[in-house]
Formats: sequence, structure tokens, C-alpha cells
Amino acid sequence: MLQLGLAHQTGAVTVKEMAAQECISARYLEKLIAALKGAGLVLSARGPHGGYVLARTPSEIKLSEIVEALQGPLSLVECVDHPEVCPRREICVTHDVWKEMRDAMVGVLNSQTLQDLIERRRKKEESKGVTKAV
Repeated sequence: MLQLGLAHQTGAVTVKEMAAQECISARYLEKLIAALKGAGLVLSARGPHGGYVLARTPSEIKLSEIVEALQGPLSLVECVDHPEVCPRREICVTHDVWKEMRDAMVGVLNSQTLQDLIERRRKKEESKGVTKAV
């Protein structure tokens, strides 16, 4: 998503390009892209300059959407999202801790967008003197 966000103004990016930039296998990335497409975060672009693009602007995509698309629900234990699975939920003190942890994680991920990550990346590159190859 970061690679797509960085290229948002310039056009589609191929799986091969993204995989090389992020040092991951193209096969693995294809699986991630499929999940992101299914969540409506990524679109495929056909043609000679085809590849993938963001479905919305980076500032409109919350990190929570990306994590949920790739990992599923943000709860660390099932009973937080589905209390009916635990017969002890009314007296379980650890349930409260798990819920607090989930709420904190969701709060952070909801407060940050893909645009925020792009800006962080650019600042880090600038501070390290990194130049992007064209």
C-alpha cells in the first residue's frame, strides 16, 4: 500500500516493481493485493501501463482498513468481538484487558492514514539522504 501511495499521482505500479521495492516475493505480494482488492482498497489498471492503483486517495485510507483487510479483525482474542463464545465473560477480568488492548490498537490505526505513512517515509528518506531512483 505504501508503494501504491507513493505512486498515487504518477500511475499504476506492477507487482514486480512493488515486490522489488519492498524486498518481498511477487507471489506473496499477489496474495496481499488480492485481499486488498477484495476490501476495495486497490484497483487493477489494464493496458500497457497497467498494474495496480489505490481505490481512494491516501488521505482517505485509514491504516485500520489496511490491517483488517490483510489480518482480519483487530481483536487479539475472539471473545472481545464475540463475547457469546465465552461462558465466563461476565466475570473474566482478562477480557477487560484484551478489550482495552484492542481499543488502544484500533485507536492508533484509526487515527493514522496511508498519507501519514507516506509523509513519515519521505521524512525518513530526507533525513538519511536517500534519493529515489527513477
